[in-house]
Amino acid sequence: MRQSFRQALREGRAVLGTWLQINNATAAEVLANTGFEWIAIDMEHTDIDVTSLTSLLRGMHGRGVAPVARVASNDTLEIRRALDAGAAGVLVPFVSTPEQARRAVSAARYPPAGVRGFSFSRANDWGVSFDSEARRANDDVAVIVMIESREGADSIEAIVGVEGVDAVFIGPYDLSGSFGIPGQIQAPVVQEACRRVVQAARDAGKPAGVLLARPTPETVTRAVRDGYTLLSLGLDTVFLDQGARAAREIALSAIGEARQP
Repeated sequence: MRQSFRQALREGRAVLGTWLQINNATAAEVLANTGFEWIAIDMEHTDIDVTSLTSLLRGMHGRGVAPVARVASNDTLEIRRALDAGAAGVLVPFVSTPEQARRAVSAARYPPAGVRGFSFSRANDWGVSFDSEARRANDDVAVIVMIESREGADSIEAIVGVEGVDAVFIGPYDLSGSFGIPGQIQAPVVQEACRRVVQAARDAGKPAGVLLARPTPETVTRAVRDGYTLLSLGLDTVFLDQGARAAREIALSAIGEARQP
């Protein structure tokens, strides 16, 4: 049986993924074929809703990658619908208290462990595998809480102590904004908050994650040395931009050389 994404998180090794923003099943297929273990599907800052999420998940299906829905909010119905559509886990934004963490976990777990509703859905092959999916889901569905505020960093020890929280994921830009210095992610106070989150996660035996929008050997090395093991490397929109610009530069250089006598 193939290892679940949640099981991979528990191993303590680097788990490499990437980020999807483009609301197109072809983009999802291409990204799913690149060898990453997981892909975050951003439903918070894009036009991706539950209908288009389902299309993206179909594009990724059978390609060996775990689709993780970054839901728009810590809302029970949003989490339920993303999981019913077939997501392997959820990234829950702006979790700042242990109570909010418990709410996210509860939404992702079937009773008696939580409040997720039973239904015929894509996740259980529209009822064909209803019983096995109901037994499997509470063990395999991953809940990752995003720490994006000063309050979340201050409460991190209690948050990672919540049963059912599988990992934490830092949003450094929002975190900097909560300190009143938006965008200054290298500021000492922001870096100290990040260190506290990573250390608390490590002490709890849970991974800490971060998005490296434009990864380089240096930034990946630094992230690993800082204790991050759940890594999201780049975004589809950035890959498209970088690839197109690189192709144009190659062509311009080649044309220049070809015109030389």
